[in-house]
Amino acid sequence: MTSAPAQQQPGPLAGPLSTAVAQLCGRLQPQVSERTAAGFQEVLRRLSAPLQVAVAGRIKSGKSTLVNALIGRRVAPTDVGECTRLVTRFQYGTVDRVEVIFHDGRKQVLPFDTHGMIPADLGVRIGDVSHLEAYLTNAVLRDLTVIDTPGLGSLDAASVARTEQLLGAAKQHDEQGERANELDETSRNAVAGAEAVLYVVTQGVRADDQQALAAFTAATASRDAGPVNAIAVLNKADTVPPESVEGANGDVWTAAATLAEKQAAMLKPRVADVLPVIGLLAESAEAGGFTSADADALHKLSELDDATFETMLVSADIFATWECDVPSGIRQRLLEQLDLYGIRRGVQAIRAEPGITAGALRRKLLDSSGLAGVRARLDAVFRARADGIKAAAALASVTALAHASGDAGERQRVHDAIEVLLAKPEAHQLRLLEALTLVASGAVRMPEDLTEEVLRVGSNAEIADQLGLSGRPKEELTEHALERAGWWRSFASFGATPAQSRVAHVVHRAYFLIWQQLRGPAR
Repeated sequence: MTSAPAQQQPGPLAGPLSTAVAQLCGRLQPQVSERTAAGFQEVLRRLSAPLQVAVAGRIKSGKSTLVNALIGRRVAPTDVGECTRLVTRFQYGTVDRVEVIFHDGRKQVLPFDTHGMIPADLGVRIGDVSHLEAYLTNAVLRDLTVIDTPGLGSLDAASVARTEQLLGAAKQHDEQGERANELDETSRNAVAGAEAVLYVVTQGVRADDQQALAAFTAATASRDAGPVNAIAVLNKADTVPPESVEGANGDVWTAAATLAEKQAAMLKPRVADVLPVIGLLAESAEAGGFTSADADALHKLSELDDATFETMLVSADIFATWECDVPSGIRQRLLEQLDLYGIRRGVQAIRAEPGITAGALRRKLLDSSGLAGVRARLDAVFRARADGIKAAAALASVTALAHASGDAGERQRVHDAIEVLLAKPEAHQLRLLEALTLVASGAVRMPEDLTEEVLRVGSNAEIADQLGLSGRPKEELTEHALERAGWWRSFASFGATPAQSRVAHVVHRAYFLIWQQLRGPAR
């Protein structure tokens, strides 16, 4: 046993649930082996760190482009090269820099290149590199660490194993360069990895995307991907042919939104939602790629007659080579920054408002990219629920560490401590997340309609959405919550299997708490 007390953790915790789990780790550290105590110390460090979101997907799905848009800076390399084969963590730092972390624990500090990006050539043997740490002063990274992952081009065992190793077992360093943990591989795997996943798909979703998502998230803090900690985006939404989607009426964005709904059904229950986005347009508009010169070129293009302009937009080759007043080199740059869809949207905005400024035009293009919807969903699913996500991931890590110890007494002590924590009323959210994960993963099988209800109650932050009654009056919500609370209590006692009964009691409690909240304090 170790008698070393828990060290004081830097940084604020996400909320009361994370605080409760941190206190549990602190109490258990003197009661477990030295190796397990070291693992608990890493759990404590992770609890006080920003939520880690891994951006995952297949090769050429546009992951790095989306990462740049989310960060608001073109820093992640988007061309296939040695850097795109590595995991890169983008996190907040007081000085912009890149750290190359080697498998043996060494590190090498590099500046960003002259364009402000991670250097295309790291100047080291790529096989010796574990991952990259990129520190940026961008405010968006203060409460969200974004992890850019290698794309999966296939699901062969070597690719899966390498990705899981990079994402799940990468050794951590703090900003001062000190080793944040010296855990053995088993313990490191139990606590490492992202806590949430943003999965990038394109219009050709394959059945094995389910497996690819599972491969990426197998290392996600020992928890399966589910509607609590995973959302997906349909990238390159502008490439969806409207004529291929029934009901699109020739509109690209309607077609993309409809296709995204179908993909959400395919990927359920691995993800909470699938949202359309145009990563290239978002990156250019948000990360500084779109300039005043680009705006001037679009203004000149807006002066073309409709027939000529529409002909030029038939294909990228025609657009770049057609004879017009805008030089071919400038048009090629517009294609690289906006593609044909963005060029069309820009010209439409100018024709609707001829005096529009470059800044206002950039904002119009950003609105057309769908990035705002992705960010709003990130906030609703991840940021707003960071306390529950981080606490649940930490408890999963604590459980995994205890099991890895091989000590039955230690496992029992940890299990008992967790049960005490989960019995507290304020920990009900963790019970709900646990029940949701059990149902979403298929560990507890329920009738389809009840599965849908569990997913709805556990996956949404707003009460009306939890009840499936968005826009309904408060009285109706209150009555429905009480009715469903009673129904689930009856189901738990009569007709449910033992495993289903465990879930049903949690859902009953969730509805009862919703009813109490809607009713307000008793008079």
